[in-house]
Amino acid sequence: MISNNEIKQLRALQNRKFRDETGLFIVEGEKMVAEALASDFTVEKVYRRDEIGAEAMSRISSLSSPSPVLAVLRQKPAMSLDEIARMIQPGMLALGLDSVRDPGNLGTIVRLSDWFGIDVVFASRDTVELYNPKVVQSTMGAIFRKKVIYCDLVEVSKIFASKGLPVFGTFLEGENIYHKELSTDGLIVMGNEANGISDSMKKQVSEKLFIPPFPGDQPTAESLNVAIATAICVSEFRRRM
Repeated sequence: MISNNEIKQLRALQNRKFRDETGLFIVEGEKMVAEALASDFTVEKVYRRDEIGAEAMSRISSLSSPSPVLAVLRQKPAMSLDEIARMIQPGMLALGLDSVRDPGNLGTIVRLSDWFGIDVVFASRDTVELYNPKVVQSTMGAIFRKKVIYCDLVEVSKIFASKGLPVFGTFLEGENIYHKELSTDGLIVMGNEANGISDSMKKQVSEKLFIPPFPGDQPTAESLNVAIATAICVSEFRRRM
């Protein structure tokens, strides 16, 4: 059985304010819950439709078609800049997300990072929240395998530079990514969906990259979706290994 008060609290976890206050978030789906249970995340409780009933499950689910199982997990603690600095080492290839706002884009980028073996995803503090239900679902389980750290991205980029690691970014005036020599480590910065990389981050980028359209002498789309651009970038970096 599940009480009305418990249902109310679970429904409240669909709102960021309550997630921030409690340090909890929700995962839905048999595969996602199984991956959560196998991960190093703390699983507070699991709710199964067969145990609480279809009506109760529909009330606590954020999905249009509620899944058979839902779990409540504890969020990972934030990291200090000193902890981040100790973690950044030569050989690390990381992503830096500069104000990525769309939940689907963030979830897809976390999933891409899992596929291409990106070590860490650093996200500016105004990037969409990792534990947003839409982000969680769109990671397809990658959230349990890939470290995502919210931080002052400018300061983190300075740490990379101080350790002799390049900071890459995509720009219209950058060098053709298919022709440029790429390293196997460093930070790859991806910008906001509408405005690209912010002025403060532009100053930190040491290597400007450009993803060229084909054919280059004909009109094309104005820009690429940030998740698609990320996929192209990380694929090209890994291809050079």
